[in-house]
Amino acid sequence: MRFYLITIICFFSMMVSAQSSIPQALKKLNKQSVPYIKVEELKNKNNLIFLDAREPKEFNVSHIKSAIPVGFDDFKIQNITSNVKDKNATIVVYCSIGVRSEKIGEKLLKSGYKNVYNLYGGIFEYKNNGGKVVNNQNKQTDSVHAFNKEWSVYLTKGVKVYEK
Repeated sequence: MRFYLITIICFFSMMVSAQSSIPQALKKLNKQSVPYIKVEELKNKNNLIFLDAREPKEFNVSHIKSAIPVGFDDFKIQNITSNVKDKNATIVVYCSIGVRSEKIGEKLLKSGYKNVYNLYGGIFEYKNNGGKVVNNQNKQTDSVHAFNKEWSVYLTKGVKVYEK
């Protein structure tokens, strides 16, 4: 009986931990309609245009240097088409872990952009892998807006900020 109980506890522990990983969350929440680019692949690419698909309060806490804030709730494709004229430009869209950015990436692809990528694991994975981020004064920071308590488990490096 004790062995059976321990087996059940181990099984549920594995299920909980599996659901609290970025790959599990993305597999569950995304359609993979926009190709992923992993953090380590960014080094091999030049002339990347980063689009931040998080809300202004998240962007102001930290973002990838020179990223363009495009938001999610109030996203307007016209803002992109007027600022990024080259439909062949390499665009990397990111958000916290890569869910909202997939939806923005879909809109970019639908508008004729050819080289659109969704940053796998978003800014959380970028920071977890040693990526440098800056705040709204363009100064390097360890703070990252963690979106909410549930999503914050995916951010393992840096200082979690919830509101600003």
